[in-house]
Amino acid sequence: MKVLVVEDEKGLAESITDYMNKEGYLCETAGTFREADERIYLYQYDCVIVDLTLPDGDGFQLIQSLKNLLATTGVIIISARNALEDKIRGLEIGSDDYLTKPFHLSELNARVKSLIRRRNFGGHTEIRFREIRVNPSSRKVYVNGQLAVLSRKEYDLLLYFLSNVDVVLTKVSIAEHLWGDNIDSADSLDMVYSHIKNLRRKLLEKGGSDYVRSVYGIGYKFGEP
Repeated sequence: MKVLVVEDEKGLAESITDYMNKEGYLCETAGTFREADERIYLYQYDCVIVDLTLPDGDGFQLIQSLKNLLATTGVIIISARNALEDKIRGLEIGSDDYLTKPFHLSELNARVKSLIRRRNFGGHTEIRFREIRVNPSSRKVYVNGQLAVLSRKEYDLLLYFLSNVDVVLTKVSIAEHLWGDNIDSADSLDMVYSHIKNLRRKLLEKGGSDYVRSVYGIGYKFGEP
């Protein structure tokens, strides 16, 4: 899952990013309102973690910009401001959660997981699609009850497909989701094909159906064969 951390305190931003990356997220950062506003316009995120006090703008403005784009991105506010009116305002303009500083990174992680489950998978602790079963907490994938051992990119790719069943995804959007800031690496689009090929093979080896379809000239779609 792809997460954007909007926080001008460099040490805290790095701590959150390091922790979230170890938990299996693809995590990017923005230290200013301008940078964050540009990122949410150019890229899609599953969750944005945003501080209210930024050096060149207000976190509420950023949330409003995100909602104006009609994005399905989840929003968690992190702030030293503990006023009830800030919490109410955040919820009214579309944020999903509000966490007061200081907080434990494990609590932030739990809230991000809960938010993504609610938004992408109907709140279920397990994700199911036909014979495929995914446990996000353990990052394990089962096909017909058998464990399918996936690489990190293959796992992230499967979750991206499961979040967008029957949606045509371009190769560029898949590459952005898997590599984030490193999308400009020369072989990213070639690697998309490689990871899709490996994912399909591993699912088929466990008796799964081939749900990935190539859409000529555009990208791929995951759905009923």
